[in-house]
Amino acid sequence: MSFSSNASSEVVPANDNKAINDIYHKLSNSFTILDISVIDDIYMNDATYISETQDKEIVLGKNPIIDLYATFFNKIKLKNAKIEVDFRLQVRQYTDGQATDIGYYLMRFHPGEESGEPMSEFAGKFVMVSRKNTQGEWKISVDSNTRSIPKFYYNATPIANLYYGKQYSQKPAQ
Repeated sequence: MSFSSNASSEVVPANDNKAINDIYHKLSNSFTILDISVIDDIYMNDATYISETQDKEIVLGKNPIIDLYATFFNKIKLKNAKIEVDFRLQVRQYTDGQATDIGYYLMRFHPGEESGEPMSEFAGKFVMVSRKNTQGEWKISVDSNTRSIPKFYYNATPIANLYYGKQYSQKPAQ
């Protein structure tokens, strides 16, 4: 087993690093365009989702996970709003065919203009496990997150070869 923490991910083959990092790009894009088909493409059939909310059970299976995202995306659409998410990875633990990533995320909610409400943001920490499927494609196997303060996301430093979104390089002017 190879581990990569606050150091370079040199032990992870470059093509695997790229494919795993691409999951975060796709996930960010799916939120921006509210496209559920992207979610369908990046999760394993037997994936597990562990929400930060205390009143939610562990979600088992890709279809129930897709249903959660679809409900969330539909709420955003009904409000004529937009949502953005970005990630900053800090740790990747890798074995052949499986990677565990740990990092921070930041979400920005942009209400519909007619609401007159300001943009809001919230952040969290996450653990995501990805693994190769039988076709050799990297997919999300376990997705877990907790809430935290945005400061941790903003203070996260880039780690060589790990996804580090640049979408939110600074706090918005308030």
